[in-house]
Amino acid sequence: MNKVLEGRPHIVDTIKNGGVQLVFNTTDGAKALADSKDIRRTALLNRIPYCTTLAGAIAVTKAIKALRGGHLKVAPLQAYISQPT
Repeated sequence: MNKVLEGRPHIVDTIKNGGVQLVFNTTDGAKALADSKDIRRTALLNRIPYCTTLAGAIAVTKAIKALRGGHLKVAPLQAYISQPT
């Protein structure tokens, strides 16, 4: 799959077509930052959860695992991140 600025098809097309349920998007460099804007906007407009940091991605992954296992408890984000993986 191409980067957004490199032509089609790319991740924004896949998001619009319903092929993505969750977005983890971290950036490194000017080109990645430019792509990030379109990815973020498309994810938000399509009501798709979106994370921009590794800590956020880990927290979401743990929450999904807990939800699937029936162990989801309400706690501050910091409580989940401070626990060992």
